[in-house]
Parts: sequence; structure tokens; C-alpha cells
Amino acid sequence: MKLAAVDIGSNAIRFQVSSVLTRNDRVLFKKLEYIRFPLRLGHDVFATGSISKQSMSRFIKLMRAYKLLIELYEVDDYMFCATSAMRESENGQELVRRVEDELGIVINVIDGNLEAQLINQAIGSYLGDETYLHIDVGGGSTELNLYVSGKKIKTRSFKIGSVRILEQTDSPVMWNDMEQWVRRNVKPEYGKVTAVGTGGNISKVFELAQLKPGKLLSLRKIHQIRKMIEQYSIEDRIYQLQMNPDRADVIVPATHIYTKVMEWANAKNILVPEVGLKDGIILYLYERNTRQKRLEFDKK
Repeated sequence: MKLAAVDIGSNAIRFQVSSVLTRNDRVLFKKLEYIRFPLRLGHDVFATGSISKQSMSRFIKLMRAYKLLIELYEVDDYMFCATSAMRESENGQELVRRVEDELGIVINVIDGNLEAQLINQAIGSYLGDETYLHIDVGGGSTELNLYVSGKKIKTRSFKIGSVRILEQTDSPVMWNDMEQWVRRNVKPEYGKVTAVGTGGNISKVFELAQLKPGKLLSLRKIHQIRKMIEQYSIEDRIYQLQMNPDRADVIVPATHIYTKVMEWANAKNILVPEVGLKDGIILYLYERNTRQKRLEFDKK
């Protein structure tokens, strides 16, 4: 079985094709293709409230390219999901209709809670029975999920993201709301809290920390790496630290979100699994094809 996922984010649009391999009772997902295209929809939306004509044109070209790849890989099932930039855009639904009319592609514009639900599917295998605060930072929103004794007990999406901060459209009220949510819900009786970080920026910080996969990244080390990155110009971050251009300018504001949430939760370390929304979509598609599991957008 081959499955494809398209994550239409605020900072980039990710495409992944995975092959499902089964042996006995074990299921493995082998990545066949991964493309990250830096079409920053959030740059338009968070600054002007809508997607520009130029970005709309490029977006349709990109969707056409992804559709061709899906056909070439002979994918059995696929899903396109769009997050905060698309759902907040004044002309987002117009663009969604154009893509469906011109290409026959249905784009699911999902809310923050459903986004978190899909990502949670991907990180589940990394968690034990301890207390975890999952922090997923995107370009337009941050999703927080609290796990206690192996169960998710609280979830919340906030309109705070790396591109919003870059565009200076983040709200002090929302920052305060997020702080109060963390302080109110991460209770002392839950014991030691370990953060779990997903998103391209925390993955890059983990890479710069030169840790082995599965090792915990300390809050102190994140501060050190952020301070180091700040000493480089955007150009030097690209050429010396080998960052993508659309990563080089958002990594500092994104890191600020992770560290603030960790400080509020009194989390000294963070686990950084290499998974995200696209991986959650792949898992959902697998379950849909094997167990006929349904999420909210299947009922529409």
C-alpha cells in the first residue's frame, strides 16, 4: 500500500509518499518521497488577511505537481490538509474551490484541535506513562497537548507562530492566554514534566545540538543554541549553518515559543521525535484503509 500526505502550512508545504510494509504483526512506513516547498502563505495572510494572486498562482502549480507525483507513484490513498494560514485567509475558501474545480483535489482545511489530533497519532509511540507537554510550533499557530499517565487530558491551539512573530502580528493577549493555560493545567501533582517538540525549527535546533536520536535536549542547551544563532546574519545562517532561507528567519522566534512554554511548565528537557502533521496524516490514512477509522472531516 502506498499513501501520500500533503501538509499545507503557513511557512511551507510538505509532500510525502510512504509505502506500508507489513511483516507478521509489525507495520513499517518506508518514506519513498519527501518534498518541502517554501511557499509562505502566512506571509500574505498574517500581514494582509488574504493570499496574494501571485501566491495563489504558485499554489495551484504546486498542487498540480503534487497531483502528478501521486499519480506517478500510483498512490492508493492520499489527503491534503491545510492549517492556520488557509483557514484564516479571507480568500482561502476561494482558493480551495479553485483547486477542486481545476485539479479535482479536495483540500481539508482543519482546525487546531484536529491538527493536534493528527500529530498526536504520530508521536504516540514515543511516549511512556510519564507526564508530557507536547509543543507543536508552526508558522501560524502553536498546539499544546498535555499527557498524564499515558493519556491526553488537555489540548489547546493558540494563534502564535513563527511567521506571525516575524510579521509582528502576534497578540500580547494570546501570549498571556497561552501562559495562563500552561500554568493552570500543568499541575505540580503531575510530577516531572518532559516537553515533546515537533516542527521543523526544533528539529533544526536538535540537529545543531549534535545529539543522538532519542536523547533529550535540555532547556539550557536550547537557550545556548538560540543565542549562537542570533549572532549570525540571515545570510550566514543559510551558508554556514546550512539552513533553508525560509528557516533562517523564523528559527529564532520559533525557538522563543518552545522555551517560554517549557519555562512556564517547568520542563527542563524536551524530546524531539522526527515527526509532524504529514506523518499523522499517513497514519490516519493507514487506519482508514485498514480499520475504516473516521475523523471529523470524513463526516462532512
